[in-house]
Amino acid sequence: MQNKFIAAGKFKVFVYIFAFLSILSFQISFSSLQAEKRNVSLNNHMQNENIKLSVNQPPYDDYYQEDYLRYSDFVYSNNIKSILFNQKGWELSPPIIELNSSERLVLQFDDLDGDFKNYSYTIIHCNAFWQPSDLMEFEYIEGFFEDRLNDFAFSRNTRVAYTHYMLEFPNHNMRPKLPGNYILKIFRDGDRDDLVLTRRFMVYEPLITIQANVKQATNLRYRDIKQEINFSINTNRYNITNPFRDLKVVVTQNGRWDNAIFNVRPRLVQGDMLIYDLEDEVLFMGGNEFRNFDIKSLRHRSLRVKEINPVGRGWEVKLFPDRNRRFMRYTTSDDINGRFLIKNDDFPDDMLESDYAWVHFTLPHTGAISEGNVYVAGKLTDWTFTSRNRMEYNYRDSQYELKLLLKQGFYDYLYAFLEDGSELADPSIFEGSHSIAENEYTIYVYYRKPGELFDSLIGLLNVHYGR
Repeated sequence: MQNKFIAAGKFKVFVYIFAFLSILSFQISFSSLQAEKRNVSLNNHMQNENIKLSVNQPPYDDYYQEDYLRYSDFVYSNNIKSILFNQKGWELSPPIIELNSSERLVLQFDDLDGDFKNYSYTIIHCNAFWQPSDLMEFEYIEGFFEDRLNDFAFSRNTRVAYTHYMLEFPNHNMRPKLPGNYILKIFRDGDRDDLVLTRRFMVYEPLITIQANVKQATNLRYRDIKQEINFSINTNRYNITNPFRDLKVVVTQNGRWDNAIFNVRPRLVQGDMLIYDLEDEVLFMGGNEFRNFDIKSLRHRSLRVKEINPVGRGWEVKLFPDRNRRFMRYTTSDDINGRFLIKNDDFPDDMLESDYAWVHFTLPHTGAISEGNVYVAGKLTDWTFTSRNRMEYNYRDSQYELKLLLKQGFYDYLYAFLEDGSELADPSIFEGSHSIAENEYTIYVYYRKPGELFDSLIGLLNVHYGR
């Protein structure tokens, strides 16, 4: 009996020691995690001070790795096509909604495998430079932290079979709590590392007002080729103690992030007014009107379409060869500022009865350009510059060539040159640049309250120039 008590006592001691060591191990791990988070936060702060266009890290990277999460618009699977992300009821709108409003975003995409897959989604809060905020999910998500995409349908009357998925967001299962930048992440089979696509969207809280003016560049050196954006911010007595430190202003052109201007500082503060009118600070190449083509019908050729042919289980569309517009006089033409629309003139259901076609682009050019590559660019390629939209030079026919698999609709595009080692593509080599060209600019104003860990989007303004 005594031996039993001794054994029981030893067992209790062992249990106590094990429990103590477990608690100690948890505390050490928790402390390490907290230290790591503090280091990440400090590193992010240090990077923010000198951030440049490198915040657009992914578009110029041909390195393909499924578990490499990009905080930008990106497609990780070759079977995913025709991604649309916009305000509900307005197909050409940017993915922006007001906090705690009735506004909704709609995400749509096609899976060309044509079967059903278990897709899920979540959101990630980001700072003004599209780096992940130092926040826990419960701090910025109301509802479930992830949810499934349950709205899907199969294509009809098409040579290319696909499954069309749709998500309306925010919804009763998930909604953002905070204003700011967000990434919508779609993944497979409940595995957040099995990435399908990512999309940027913004949630704003209107606390300030912005006035802006776009004009030809003041600097005579750029007057014929660049556009200058001057603007002012009225804080409306919203308490911003140090606008030079706590405000971050970003300006984009035609919804692009690859050439966005980040961290614009005010020239002057006058009471509640912040003045941004530095003539060489916010300058964009005026560019040209976008090229476009219409494949809403695969039965009839539109103006820019040379041939339409059924090929196997799909279609082939050959566009007329394009001309270099660098030295051509500027002429106005209708475009949709680099975007695209999914439309079908042959059947009533645009999303489920529109077919896919291999669209052939050709750009005649005497000799291949060294030390860089030529790309077809626009929203049709997510404004990325990878092997997927890089043109190949045909030495026999002296032209650049590319084919893209696209859904029926109307598409804007342009040609751009990306020099080796550069992060900013240059369309002017093929498109020219005119300070009187029509463009759309968006000004985003972010504010980080002292002591907080995230940037709030407290105001934005869209302004058009030309026509």
